[in-house]
Amino acid sequence: MLYATHLTIDLDAVRHNARVIRAKAGDRLLLAAVKADGYGHGAVEISRLLEREQLVDWLGVATVPEAIALREAGIGLPILKLSHAFAEEIPAALDAELTLTVVDDESLGEVAAAARARVRPTRVHMAIDTGMRRIGCEPERAVELARQVTDSGLELEGISTHLPVSDTPQGKDFTVAQIAEFMAAVARVQSDRTSHGLAPVPLVHGAASAGAMWHDISGMTMVRPGIILYGLYPDPATPRTVALRPALTMRSRVSLVKHVRAHETVGYGRSWEAPTDRWIGTVPVGYADGFNRLNSNRGRMLVNGRSFPVAGRVCMDQTMLDLGESDDHGVHRGDEVVVIGSSGAESIDCDELARLAGTINYEVTTVIPPRVRRYYMNGAGDAGTSSSGSGSTGVEDSGNSSAS
Repeated sequence: MLYATHLTIDLDAVRHNARVIRAKAGDRLLLAAVKADGYGHGAVEISRLLEREQLVDWLGVATVPEAIALREAGIGLPILKLSHAFAEEIPAALDAELTLTVVDDESLGEVAAAARARVRPTRVHMAIDTGMRRIGCEPERAVELARQVTDSGLELEGISTHLPVSDTPQGKDFTVAQIAEFMAAVARVQSDRTSHGLAPVPLVHGAASAGAMWHDISGMTMVRPGIILYGLYPDPATPRTVALRPALTMRSRVSLVKHVRAHETVGYGRSWEAPTDRWIGTVPVGYADGFNRLNSNRGRMLVNGRSFPVAGRVCMDQTMLDLGESDDHGVHRGDEVVVIGSSGAESIDCDELARLAGTINYEVTTVIPPRVRRYYMNGAGDAGTSSSGSGSTGVEDSGNSSAS
């Protein structure tokens, strides 16, 4: 059974995007960012696909529980925590074979202390701050911190940075300078290691989606695609030089159609007044489903290939649509509603919803909560596994998709 409000995730689109990224990245390793429940697409199912079909080499998460959920689901790929952990989280992270990031003396000391009781070597990545000003050591301290990693008995497996404006043309000069500073710092670390008889650090990475696709990242050995893996461009200004396929569609159903008279108001705050006698359609989608309240009186949804504007305020669980004054609007209870995706010749994408909310497409998908069921399509109508949230792995066959 397809629940009224749900997502369908096109795994063929994810496959296509991963292959496009692989072709662009050349012989570099791929780390797929699956944090925030796979940017709202379902981290477990996305990771299973990527591992099963050998589409990527690493996974990246933001939190220790995200990594534990993947391990509990049977995911065996190497997992990097992209930021540092608090001391109390580190033992559980090491139990889950999560590769940790160190950013300064304190974070290094905490990992080293937890690792002393471990039999197997503990590998870490070291972050260098080249302009994001979020995490990481200063470039001039990179050699010293790298030495301390080794002296602490840890294995330095990777060196990373992050590029804050690689997704826009106006950020090119800053990004080019960042990459140059990062690679210079990496070169100093590698030279120092060689002089002490140590092998070079194998994984050098600083390019997320935009950096990997649109910048010269010579010398980096791994890239970290995130948003583009799911078929979305990082910014409206990002050059469309690679063909991506959005993986996510959000649908619901019309729950009620009713007639209202001219000058009657609709919804909380009575913020919408019918200019004439109108028909109103109610849809069980609200801000608790990730449909932003800023869509009130300005967003739209698609029904039977037609676009209908939101009438009144978006409620927690429901939204009303203005179907017009004619009784031949063609909308009936039970009809499919497209919130994100296409219906006939009409379409609504995440960028449109982001513009209306004054945000970015990343937020549009990541705020869709677990109560909105995810159905996974394996192409040609094949059924795939699905979940109602991160870590859920039940299967219920429903013809062309499945849900739990």
